[in-house]
Amino acid sequence: MTDQTKAAIVTGSSKGIGAAIAQRLARDGVAVVVNYARGRAEAEELVRSIEADGGKAIAVQADIAYPAGIAALFDAGEKAFGGIDILVNNAGIIKTSPIAETDDASFDMQIAVNLGGVFRGMREGARRLRDGGRIINFSSSVVGFYQPGYGVYAATKAGVEAMTHILAKELGARRVTVNAVAPGPVETALFLNGKNEAQIEAIGRLIPLGRLGRPDDIAGLVSFLAGPDSGWVNGQVIRANGGAV
Repeated sequence: MTDQTKAAIVTGSSKGIGAAIAQRLARDGVAVVVNYARGRAEAEELVRSIEADGGKAIAVQADIAYPAGIAALFDAGEKAFGGIDILVNNAGIIKTSPIAETDDASFDMQIAVNLGGVFRGMREGARRLRDGGRIINFSSSVVGFYQPGYGVYAATKAGVEAMTHILAKELGARRVTVNAVAPGPVETALFLNGKNEAQIEAIGRLIPLGRLGRPDDIAGLVSFLAGPDSGWVNGQVIRANGGAV
């Protein structure tokens, strides 16, 4: 590989938005570490698809809910590609329930993945990304909706936004930018699970652009933040939700 070749880690990228991001970055000429916790078959199929299109990718199993997970991704990426330039902290889970009905197990898991996993990603990225790199975190537009049932999930994403602003200032001297993407409703299994057709249509009507988002909508924004044209964009949270909030 040449010195100019960039390499990225995309957490939770075996399916959904993460897979779309991995594919888009690969089309942009970036070598990609496709991360999965349990979806090995999907991750390996994605790698084959990227390679068939002329890109470079490896699939690496790691659970970011645990401290060793993100370090293993950097280890694998550095071994395969010589170093990492872009970290996309995409992996997350949603467990909805009113705050009064949320049990400790649900709370702890969302904290471990959505907040703890992103914190450990940012910490490892701050230590190991090459100068001039990019950290792109995932928040959610639910932080602006304040929707019943999303209390714990929204709280984890609000924490991600706070850390994004702070880390951007801490890493400025190394020209490492840190931004967050906050999607609205996107057509993925994670979002659609448990919702009937009437509910999905009702959500779509709340969006001024008249439709749910698609994974490629979010992947395009990540591509911009990961690329050379975003060098002056730092410490920002960008809501991509069709104007819903």
